[in-house]
Amino acid sequence: MREAVDTYFGTIVRDQYRWMEEAGSAQFAAWIATQHSRTRAMLDRLPVRTNLCRRIEELSNAAVAILELRRVRNQYFYLKLAPGENQCRLFVRDGTSGDERLLADPSVLPAGARHSIDSFSPSCEGRYVSYVVSASGTETGELRVVDTQTGRLLDERIDRVRFGAGSWLPGEQAFTYQRLQAPRPGAPATERFQHACVYLHAIGSDPAADVPVFGRASHPDLVADAALLPFVDVAVGSAYAFGIVVNGASPSVAVYVTPWQLLAESRVPWRKLADNVVSVNERGDVAYMLTYRDAPRGRLVRTTMSDPPAPLAPDVLPPGETILVSTAMAQDALYVQAIDAGRGRLLRLGFDTDRLVHVELPADGAISGMTSDPREPGVIVNLQSWTESPAYYEYQPARSAVSRLALQPRSPVDFSGIEAIEVMALSHDGTRVPLSIVQQRGSAGDSARPALLEAYGAYGVCLDAVFNPLSLAWLECNGVLAFAHVRGGGEYGRAWHAAGQKANKPNAWRDFIACAEYLVSQGYTSPSRLAVEGTSAGAIVVGNALVERPDLFAAAVIRAGFLNPLRSETTANGVPNIPEFGSCATEQGFRALLAMDPYQRIENGTAYPAVLLTHGINDARVEPWMSGKFAARLQAATSSGKPILLRIDADAGHGIGTTRRQWNHTQADIFAFLFEQLGVIDPPV
Repeated sequence: MREAVDTYFGTIVRDQYRWMEEAGSAQFAAWIATQHSRTRAMLDRLPVRTNLCRRIEELSNAAVAILELRRVRNQYFYLKLAPGENQCRLFVRDGTSGDERLLADPSVLPAGARHSIDSFSPSCEGRYVSYVVSASGTETGELRVVDTQTGRLLDERIDRVRFGAGSWLPGEQAFTYQRLQAPRPGAPATERFQHACVYLHAIGSDPAADVPVFGRASHPDLVADAALLPFVDVAVGSAYAFGIVVNGASPSVAVYVTPWQLLAESRVPWRKLADNVVSVNERGDVAYMLTYRDAPRGRLVRTTMSDPPAPLAPDVLPPGETILVSTAMAQDALYVQAIDAGRGRLLRLGFDTDRLVHVELPADGAISGMTSDPREPGVIVNLQSWTESPAYYEYQPARSAVSRLALQPRSPVDFSGIEAIEVMALSHDGTRVPLSIVQQRGSAGDSARPALLEAYGAYGVCLDAVFNPLSLAWLECNGVLAFAHVRGGGEYGRAWHAAGQKANKPNAWRDFIACAEYLVSQGYTSPSRLAVEGTSAGAIVVGNALVERPDLFAAAVIRAGFLNPLRSETTANGVPNIPEFGSCATEQGFRALLAMDPYQRIENGTAYPAVLLTHGINDARVEPWMSGKFAARLQAATSSGKPILLRIDADAGHGIGTTRRQWNHTQADIFAFLFEQLGVIDPPV
């Protein structure tokens, strides 16, 4: 195919696989099909794969998973995946020990596509639940409403809903929801997720008559950029609605406020509260806001919502070493999720004393969820670690005690023989980078052990400790799992994020390389037994480490890889991500994007490691052609003779909505591929 040649600020950039980017290209579809067939044939004949599939199925089906828990009064709403089931279903129960009632099951939807529940939102008294179902991992679906008392599905059908299932107004007869614009024939891909608006919908009315209450269409002075994402949130028991404007992938938002009764006005009178806010909660006329303004690890402030709003009061919680993550409002207190030295912490600002205290949690680990009801005391958190399965704990202020809820039983997958070690690796510039190492308890140094090193390093997202039962299939083969907390993540707040962002992005993959070198130098593994893995934006880290130090790794796995950042702005999801990665519109932005582009850094005649790339064809966040171009370029360039494989799932997207069976088969393929490339003979699975 003809090579594409672009010139940016005097620099010529060549791209011989640009043809893959053509939307709906039959040629690309045929090439993908050929690649996938080749990959499937190679993976299916690996002798260990059958046993790995069996073992992973055992581990995956051993426990009940309770996800996205919400508490409304004494009702508990959640997604549940039980052993033997393939997809999450939506349930409610009265009290933690009451009988659960099924509200929505995506597996019974009409045939023709596989559906999943992407999000849900209970009404303020729990009478209704709105939820979004999408097909085949597309993440854009249809909003529906179910009556929780009767189980009856209402007539509401609202399409083009992507982010969230709406926010209910008091009285339970109306809710706000964000909707994407209708596709315009011939419009460029970059318009797909722009011009989103928030609408107000009354139960029983025609969605076609819904009018925007917040967004560029109704408030262009507040939502000036078409790529900005507007949301409206009405907290339970609140007199106010918050208008929230998200600037792409930025963790900070602009917050506006109005009495919720005015949402039905022809033009809603929004008033600005603050910029650079991470979360906002309301109690009466007081708004509590978590912000990173002048505080890279976060501070908690408050203001009144009167007209005009009062200046921000002195810090309720001033900046410190602890990283503040999110907040939840309860009747008795404002609860704050925090991270201290990599461990999850729970803080409580009691309204009776206006004093902040630390809530003692039963174990060290990561808080992966927090739910409360502003009308009820206490808070519920989900706590897990590398070696402890997820559990829900409730803090009861009347007893000043934390107790485990019976909602989710302990996983029977036995990690008693597994340990997690926290160390520091020294990066290229002297920065100390946290590294988590998970292995069999008491293992002595053995450079023959297979090791798998993972990183993410983007958006200020922390690579939190997560209990993954499937990983036991690796660990029980004397394998090592390691997680590099590189710059670009949020492990040390916004400064850590900024130090691995845009022009600073090289720090992220050089932190990763330093962690790999630590594993080798300390005898955990050797380059011939070391594999690396990155997902989505984590592919920038892993991809660049791969092309910069191919001698350091034997194999790599890249899932849904963001591997061609230089071309990101041409994609549907590219413009919203400019705040994270930058833009080619400026020379500085172009230089940064070119430097972080693994695809453009591949060099002919280099002995690259074996690589397995996986991608869902319906991915709405990262275009599948990014994995395609990277695979093709590596196949043409490598001199090692090691396989470069591309695995495409025709019924999946970026990951949301993926079924248990899909996850299991993908993991079996990955482990089988890695065992083969790392020389692990006949692993005992």
